[in-house]
Amino acid sequence: MEETREQVIESELAQVKQKAPLIEGVTLVTCVELSVRLGIKVTDQKHVTLIVMFPPKYPHESIVMELKSKSLSEKLLDGLLKVCEEQTKKWVGQRQILLLTNFVLNFLHENPLCVCSDEIQTVKKTLLTSDDSLKLKQKTAEIGLKIKQDNYFMNIRLGIPEGYPAKQVTVEVDEHNYPDLLKTNFAAQAVEIARRCVQPPIKKKPKDPPFQVKASLLPVCKFLIEDSLKKYPRMTCSLCKEQALSINPDEKQTDPRKNVERVYCGHLFHFGCLKRYLKTPPFADGKKCPDCGKQIFHEKWRISPQLAEARWAHKQARQRELAEVMDFLQ
Repeated sequence: MEETREQVIESELAQVKQKAPLIEGVTLVTCVELSVRLGIKVTDQKHVTLIVMFPPKYPHESIVMELKSKSLSEKLLDGLLKVCEEQTKKWVGQRQILLLTNFVLNFLHENPLCVCSDEIQTVKKTLLTSDDSLKLKQKTAEIGLKIKQDNYFMNIRLGIPEGYPAKQVTVEVDEHNYPDLLKTNFAAQAVEIARRCVQPPIKKKPKDPPFQVKASLLPVCKFLIEDSLKKYPRMTCSLCKEQALSINPDEKQTDPRKNVERVYCGHLFHFGCLKRYLKTPPFADGKKCPDCGKQIFHEKWRISPQLAEARWAHKQARQRELAEVMDFLQ
């Protein structure tokens, strides 16, 4: 004899009360005929509340459900809800609550990138062009980016750690054809941006608001894509105003004066242009970047304005001495 709806619901509620608390990551909140509420948690950021209700023809129709979360985006929850609704259609005729609970729990385990779904969508919509690509690697919790600008490209792996966004994304460059000094700078600055999102400053200013952790994926992508990889291939030397990087990155640079240098303000210079500029007066108050007006700092020229002026004066004196000798010999 087939069980009635009431008998099915009564036995299923008893089953849920017995088995749900034994599932790691699942908390049974309420379990009555009106509704069943379960908390499903993998981490603090991957935490979903599942609410289910029995429809009039249950179990011969799909159970009615609702998903809520304080950490996951509404768009992600809407997508997950649709997937769950399709899945429950396969379970018609069966007791569905525990099946659905395990399905949602497995989704959270198998999709670690769900914690940054909104950021991923923003990157796709606002930072990428048709030449670029973004691939999600759920098994390794990584995002693969291939960014192209003119003849330059860079392949980047961004790792999303367990506990994100409280922990920072990791940045790895796999392949590129930018000058190595720019690649090193891009990667180092991206890591520093990510660190500042999750770690308070060492020296806090008295008027600063309390530090709050923020998600680091979008700031890192914005710096790498918008402020670096898309920008630098078209940047000109701040002094001669010719294109700083070679149009053809595969072309071997034979003139060392055309090698590119990046100063701390972020602008590019040809080595020869920068060297000549830093060794030519005036030296008072240090040399300023012609593009932004900030003082130029570079590890290859770490000398004070006073020392630079003294060296220039010494060089000029030597040249005058040589000129006098040549005049005497003529």
